[in-house]
Amino acid sequence: MTQASSPRDAIASDQRLRITEVFYSIQGESRPSGFPTVFVRLTGCPLRCVYCDTEYAFYGGDWFSLDDVVTRVDGFGARYVCVTGGEPLAQPNCRALLVRLCDAGYEVSLETAGALDIANIDPRVSIVMDIKTPASGESARNRLENLPLLRAEDQLKFVICNRDDYHWSCEFVRTHDLLESCCVLFSPAQGSLEPKDLAEWILADRLPVRFQVQLHKYLWGDAPGH
Repeated sequence: MTQASSPRDAIASDQRLRITEVFYSIQGESRPSGFPTVFVRLTGCPLRCVYCDTEYAFYGGDWFSLDDVVTRVDGFGARYVCVTGGEPLAQPNCRALLVRLCDAGYEVSLETAGALDIANIDPRVSIVMDIKTPASGESARNRLENLPLLRAEDQLKFVICNRDDYHWSCEFVRTHDLLESCCVLFSPAQGSLEPKDLAEWILADRLPVRFQVQLHKYLWGDAPGH
């Protein structure tokens, strides 16, 4: 499919998405952390990060029309919607879904791994984009062309596995002057790095980034649908 010149140009009545799950939970990461949120998890991802906790979303799923997805979301009565994956941008119709959700009045965020183009996303959407660290096994896939497209309302997330990852991330932030572009999030990789260690490194270096943990993991562990 040829990329549309504007978000609305992508909408067509016959568009569908392969969806792994639509569920209601507490947002565990990013700026609206702690708020009840509807998650729309799209199927498929071109990356294979070593710490991935949603491998079940790589394959399978069911086909939904855009109307079907919005109807499912409406049923939960929430204010916030997070479109995630897998890698949601791997499906071209993801952009059209984002437009539909924004038009319906939701506060919408998009979680993306940062390997695919983030251009032409509805400006009402808050983008939460990963930068893959060396220990993820996918740092070569970081699409640096995305960095100039980030806005103040967007967020950039580093999942950090060890001390080397931390130093690499600090240098990446400095090299690309990211603190002037958007909110920068540093997260410990679950099971690889103790959260208090990362917090202490940030404090020792007086690094003006936002520390975060995956709140939902403390509530429900790795159970799907949370």
